Amino acid sequence: MRRYFLTDRYGVFGNPIGHSKSPQIHRLFAEQTGQCLSYEPLLAPLEDFPGFARAFFQHGSGANVTVPFKEQAYRLADQLTARAQRAGAVNTLKKLDDGRLLGDNTDGVGLVRDLVDNAAQDLQGRRILLLGAGGAVRGVLEPLLAQRPRALVIANRTPAKAVALAEAFAELGPVRASTFAQLEGPFDLIINGTSASLGGDLPPLADTLIAAGQSLCYDMMYGAEPTPFCRWASERGAQARDGLGMLVEQAGAAFELWRGVRPETRPVLEKLRAELAAR
Repeated sequence: MRRYFLTDRYGVFGNPIGHSKSPQIHRLFAEQTGQCLSYEPLLAPLEDFPGFARAFFQHGSGANVTVPFKEQAYRLADQLTARAQRAGAVNTLKKLDDGRLLGDNTDGVGLVRDLVDNAAQDLQGRRILLLGAGGAVRGVLEPLLAQRPRALVIANRTPAKAVALAEAFAELGPVRASTFAQLEGPFDLIINGTSASLGGDLPPLADTLIAAGQSLCYDMMYGAEPTPFCRWASERGAQARDGLGMLVEQAGAAFELWRGVRPETRPVLEKLRAELAAR
């Protein structure tokens, strides 16, 4: 039976996907801006993401993409924004008027907006440490370097990956690679872009990387309880912040790409924070 959709259809591709807060976020954005749309979590099969995505876009207007499909979405897109090209990964897809798919990456702008607008951080002239060298880190490097930090250091368990990333982005600013053992602190901002928090683990970090009362430690992950990285930071006198704001801000950028209107992200972030605290 043929299906008809009376409103523009959106969703988020992932596997797993049941935990996603994106449907709630975009529902709140739609209510706030008076947009008529539907948004649903979509469990994409690991064995055939392209086929699943193409079937969705027979009727769908746009989609967010989360783990583990961002690199596949990059290859699926017919056209890429400049920031998606640089990141080598896509977290937002939009169907154009001619049926082609536009791929974008809003992770970096989401992180920077959360740091600058919500956390009131001036990143210019700061020393920034990025932990990890995977897709999450690659997606935020260009927007962070655009803030003109004094130095940006990438540290990773596999040094070669950090070196490759630093070389790929060297033309954009003062970025270099380091092993964990060679790191010399303190840093003004430490961003955890590894997946260690998901397993309750931490990268091997020295206490000297933090300046008590001055450093901000930011985990791209979030949860009802502070992540291991945020706990480590707080116990050493640093300000700690999780990635819930990044999630909301990157969603806001995606919504603007799709609908041509930028939603107010702060009330949505405050609502999600309150719900997490109530748990």
